[in-house]
Parts: sequence; structure tokens; C-alpha cells
Amino acid sequence: MRDGINLAKLGIPSVALVTEEFWAQGNFVAESLGMPGAPRVQLPHPVAGTGANNMTAVADSVAQEILAALEASSE
Repeated sequence: MRDGINLAKLGIPSVALVTEEFWAQGNFVAESLGMPGAPRVQLPHPVAGTGANNMTAVADSVAQEILAALEASSE
């Protein structure tokens, strides 16, 4: 969340990728940094360590959502 918010504050379109396990923590960080509407996409938890095939499937399942969030944040 912090990286995505810091990039957004610099005017660089960004989307934070946050797993469902850390979504509430992402809400807290976004609120505390003054950007509660910071663009983010929720991923299943865990992603890391689940193998290349699963990581590819996760990426495929959220790619359009990431692109949409990037387009919205650059408007």
C-alpha cells in the first residue's frame, strides 16, 4: 500500500496488489496516509510460494482489474 500511495502522490499511476489476508491492514494504511481511495486490487492469499502455474492464473484473473484501476487513476 505504501509504495502505491507514494507513487500516486508523485503523480505516477499505480495500483497496490493486496492479498485478502491483508486487505483490512491496507484500509488502515490508506486511511492513515490520507488516501483512503488509493487504487488497489485484491488477490487471494497466499500467492507467493504457490507455484508458477497458480501465480500465472492469479495474474490472469486480475489483469483487467489492474488495467482498469490504472486507467481510472490516470484520469
